[in-house]
Amino acid sequence: MTKADLINEIAISSGFDKKTIAVIVEGFMTGVKKNLAKGDNVYLRSFGTFYLKTRKAKVARNISSSTSIKVPEHTIAVFKAAAELAADVREVKVSK
Repeated sequence: MTKADLINEIAISSGFDKKTIAVIVEGFMTGVKKNLAKGDNVYLRSFGTFYLKTRKAKVARNISSSTSIKVPEHTIAVFKAAAELAADVREVKVSK
């Protein structure tokens, strides 16, 4: 599902126009980004948590040139599903 698909689905189910829903979805995404950039976690009850995680520095291997690359310590954004969401999708079969 793309952002456009999500906006369309919410517009259909809510009865609001797509432009309004697009502003709301963009606002949500901006809010998550701003709070993560400040170092704050974003908790959405019964859905999940967006938080930051620090990856340690490591030496990786470039297989195409057979050289070693030093990857510095860096921070990534992570999403952890809440128990309710995890239970809802546990039995879903993913097609490839």
